[in-house]
Amino acid sequence: MIKPNFIIAGFPKCGTTSLHYYLDEHPEIFMPKKKELHFFTYQNLSQLNSGPKDKIVIQTHVDSAERYLSYFKGVKDETAIGDTSPSYINHPSVFPKIKKYLNDPKVIIMLRDPVNRAYSNYLHLKREQREKLTFKQAIKIEKERKKSKYSDFWYYKFNSMYSQKIIGANKVFSKILILTLEELNKNPTETMKKVYLFLDVDANFKPQATESRYNVGGNYENNFFTKIIFQPSLFKNYIKRIVKPSPFIKKILMYASRFFISKTEKIDKKLLNELKIFFKKDVGKLSDLNVDISNWRKY
Repeated sequence: MIKPNFIIAGFPKCGTTSLHYYLDEHPEIFMPKKKELHFFTYQNLSQLNSGPKDKIVIQTHVDSAERYLSYFKGVKDETAIGDTSPSYINHPSVFPKIKKYLNDPKVIIMLRDPVNRAYSNYLHLKREQREKLTFKQAIKIEKERKKSKYSDFWYYKFNSMYSQKIIGANKVFSKILILTLEELNKNPTETMKKVYLFLDVDANFKPQATESRYNVGGNYENNFFTKIIFQPSLFKNYIKRIVKPSPFIKKILMYASRFFISKTEKIDKKLLNELKIFFKKDVGKLSDLNVDISNWRKY
């Protein structure tokens, strides 16, 4: 019975998709064809389904150990076996379960400038044509969405609060590597070498995929084509069961969607200052956790 021995636990919209595909190139690393299994958070997330299309999204998550383990049947002689599920880090209550079931796996946590992450999160739901409010309006009703049991992906500020979740992970797991999207983008070769060393695989391997970015954000026109490309649907869930997502398919969709890119509005200056104040204390704690925030804005 083969199980993962490392997880990419989060955070959402911090480059976990890109890292997943970069690692998949390495001959000593096995990454399942389906990314974002969310097995360990299924019970938590299945209760958070009141937002638009939330119930459709939860259908893509793995709800049983049998299904979960089936994604790792393709392992041959790879020594590092991974699960990329960025929901894990936001639910510290499942950390002990993950540790026990996977025998204390290595944990990779990816972060990003919290304001940029929150806005990217907003734009993600906006291009899926699920988010109808402005960023400012959505930020103001985050507490209401929590009370209404929207999926936690709608909690833009919550998903950008890092320190306490990392501290919680440090208390449970023995080996943790913390990276930022900014360092991955700026120095992909050196950053991947750091990951390889952490996973005890050949650190001299040079992936070709680092020239590509996956799940590229931004703003897009709302039309029939972008709805097909981005919005969750029962039909897309069915297609994904037949045609497994891959870097090639991702690139095709990214190429097709670029014809519908529209200008992304800048964050309102007043709101930006409010968010900087909101995140300031949390960002201040990250230095003690050995997080490189040199490429972030000043808080």
